Parts: sequence; C-alpha cells; structure tokens
Amino acid sequence: MRTTLFPRRETPAPSVPPEIESSAGESGAAAWAAEHHTEVLAVVAEHGAALVTGLGLRTVPDVVAVLGALDLDPARETEGFAHRTPYADGLYSSAAWPPQRPMCMHHELSYAGQYPGLLCFACLEAPTAGGATALADAAAVLEALPPDEVARFEEEGWILTRAYHDEIGATLSEAFGTDSAAAVDTYCRDNGIDTQWQPDGSLRTRQHRAAVVRHRETGRRCWFNQIAFLNQWTMDPEVRDFLVEEYGVDGLPFNTSYGNGETIPADTIARINEVYEAHTVRRPWNAGDLMLVDNIRTAHSREAYEGPRQVVVAMADPKRQTPPAAGAGRAAS
Repeated sequence: MRTTLFPRRETPAPSVPPEIESSAGESGAAAWAAEHHTEVLAVVAEHGAALVTGLGLRTVPDVVAVLGALDLDPARETEGFAHRTPYADGLYSSAAWPPQRPMCMHHELSYAGQYPGLLCFACLEAPTAGGATALADAAAVLEALPPDEVARFEEEGWILTRAYHDEIGATLSEAFGTDSAAAVDTYCRDNGIDTQWQPDGSLRTRQHRAAVVRHRETGRRCWFNQIAFLNQWTMDPEVRDFLVEEYGVDGLPFNTSYGNGETIPADTIARINEVYEAHTVRRPWNAGDLMLVDNIRTAHSREAYEGPRQVVVAMADPKRQTPPAAGAGRAAS
C-alpha cells in the first residue's frame, strides 16, 4: 500500500487527505480491502479522509463487497433532503441535484438526530468534466470564520426548518420511510423535531441543533452543520423567487436561521461559503476510486459537472446528537 498526497492548492488546506494506491491487481478489490482495512481506516482516523485508487470498482456488488471487507455496516438514510435511488442495503445514488449547480460544502445529515460518522463514496463512472467530491477541514474552517459569528452560533446553535412538498425535494415517504403521520410524529418526537401538519396534509418541521461539535476521538472542535448549504440565500435566486412566490418563505423546502429564530443575513451565508472555498481541496474522480470521509472532521461538496456521473454513497458508523437546550448550543459530542 503506497500513499501520496492530493495536489495542494495555492492556498492549501491545513489537513490534506492522503491518496492510497491499492494495487489490488488480480487478487481483487475485496481481498485487498480485507487485507488492508486496518491501515485504511487508520489513515482516515489520522487525516479525516482518504482516497483509495486502483480498486477497479465498476458495479454495485463490487462496492458492497469492499464495504464488507472493510468491516463497515452501512445504515439506512433518514431525513434526507433530496431523492436518492437505493441500490443495496445502505448503498445509495448521490442525492438528486442539477448537474450544472454545485452542491455546497456540508456535513451529511448534521441536522438529524442520528448522523453518519463515516461516509463512503465510490465512483463507478466518472464525469467528462467537473463533478469532484471536494473536501474541507472542519476544524480549520471553524478557526477561519469570524469569531463573533462563531460565538453566536456556538451560543445559540442553529435551526433548520423544512416543508415537505411532493413536487420538490425529498417526499415525506422518502425522508422518513413511511407515509404514516403517526409514525412520522413518533420519529420526530424521539429526535427533537417539532412538527406542524398543514390543512392540506403536508408537513412542516423545525429542529434546533448545535453548530459546533467536539470530535469524540480527537477532541477537536469542528464546524459541523448545514447552515449555509440549506439556507435560502444559497439557492439559485430564480429558484428561490419561484419557491417563495409558490409557497411563501415559511414554505420553502428547507431554510436555516440562528438558534433564536432570527434570519441569517445573506452576507453571513456568503462569508461561510467563502471560508469553505478557501479551505477546499479537489481531485477529479476516476472510475473505480473509493473515498472514505470522516463526516465530523471533514465537510464535502459536489461540484458542477458535464457528462455522466455515477458516484454511489454509503453512510456508516452512526452517531447520535442531542439538540441544544433553549438559548444554548455549546460544543457537544
């Protein structure tokens, strides 16, 4: 097993994840992964992410076999914000998102009561241009954000509001795995989510989460949320205007606010995204690559692309978070 580093940008990220050259050869990807799984996961633990090349992954069964060889047990996604196609137990397509629109930096399901500690991305078909799953160090991002903004978010936490519509985003059934209002209410109650059923039978939810968490193993404080990605000001302006006209601001499919419910200004969202960009590292996908990402230490994005792109996703090592108490959102594991 040989490791090299991602090429550094002119403004390098503080922690650039290593590239592992697998040389799986005739033994096959699963056999190589079984032999080296301890070393691979140790690299992820040390650096926050790792890209494994040379595995030759081409099919869903290939990926399932490698995940098993790495002793990973993918979990079912709950509370997803966009449609995914399930391919196998715990293995999904990338979230449905327009190819021409980038998917901003975020931590997967950082708003959910249970979120994955580890993400696994496998490229079965690479795009002809763009489409990288870019990464950013969450601790470095936290340090680079304006201290007054960090202090406010750390004190108050943040709020995610969602409105479920059949026409846009994940449907109620896709997000919760059920059409039963009673089952949804039970899930939401167990996970600190307020529900408001509308006269037309649709659902709006509100959940209060911490914006900064402390990594359980390293103790590092990490900017861990989707404050910018799921905010109204990150939407395409034309799309936002249409949705506001159609559903009203309170009916947007998702939006974020300060922990006290106040609107987050557009320039604050822009500043968060600028800091992410300054700490972003990119590497184009090659078919057969596998990327493992510590979901707490490392944010990820999906860049705009051309041509076909098939990157499948698994979410493992589930962890639970406790919603911050009213008026507080201090760092918590």
